[in-house]
Amino acid sequence: MSDAKARITASPAETGAGTMFTLLAALGFAAVSTLTSIATGQGVPLPVVLMWRYVIGAVVMVSFVATRHYPRMPWREAMRFITLGGGGQALLVGMALSSLKYIGVATLAFLFYTYPAWVTLVQTIRGAEPVTVRRLAALVLSFGGIVVIVGAPLAGGGSAAALPWTGIALALGAAVVYGMYIPLMQWMQKSHPVSVTSAYGKIGSAFCFLLLAVKDQTLTANISSTAWMAIVALALFSTVLPSVFFLMGLMRLGPVRTAIVSTVEPFLTAILGALVLRQAITMNILTGGAMIVAAVVVLQFRRQRVA
Repeated sequence: MSDAKARITASPAETGAGTMFTLLAALGFAAVSTLTSIATGQGVPLPVVLMWRYVIGAVVMVSFVATRHYPRMPWREAMRFITLGGGGQALLVGMALSSLKYIGVATLAFLFYTYPAWVTLVQTIRGAEPVTVRRLAALVLSFGGIVVIVGAPLAGGGSAAALPWTGIALALGAAVVYGMYIPLMQWMQKSHPVSVTSAYGKIGSAFCFLLLAVKDQTLTANISSTAWMAIVALALFSTVLPSVFFLMGLMRLGPVRTAIVSTVEPFLTAILGALVLRQAITMNILTGGAMIVAAVVVLQFRRQRVA
């Protein structure tokens, strides 16, 4: 990455806008589990839900881009977004969902949301973003909030031999992939329009999940109207819009701050679960959410330096 030493500099207005875009993206991504549960609850296999999610998302994004007069992207760079952007997204989603065969949702969340630490490590190794006390404090607050919300399920009793190491490896692997994916997307984005790069990414993800559905012999369009409504909502409000908002936030905040702000997702998922699926809101959820919000607030303050 040739621009590894480039520093992320943003005015307070840009920082505020980037935070708002990232929070909007988190709200959309937070609805993924709720909408997916509705679709799979109608008997639709998960690979089919994911396939139609990204196929519809790709069609919407490509249709939007086709109505605009964006400059043509070089084919080599377009293939990067299709293979690395779309393929990377499919890989981390596939690894995370595959881990649920061996571990529970709480354990997955606990392990997957270590990804801000991996983003910080990647950026530190690259020399792209400095590790400051403020960022470390925000990182500790955000991860502490995740622990309070989902608990530390692996810290209970039982021998090491009894731990589901396959599930742990898949969930933690998904976090590591995401930790590398976020800086990679920032590096590839450059000055390209966000909607164009997002469209190419959706094409890549759609192709990956189409292959998976064909391999599992679950490909079908015979889906109930309720499931279709959930899948369309999943494609529009939890795929197309948040992916665009995420990239807009990423280009303003940089990978580390974007990753930390994004940890608000489990809290928003719990709130949506309570509103839609009538799941209980516990004191742990409220406390953990407050800690994550505190981390976001901490990131809004930075000392201005004179060159």
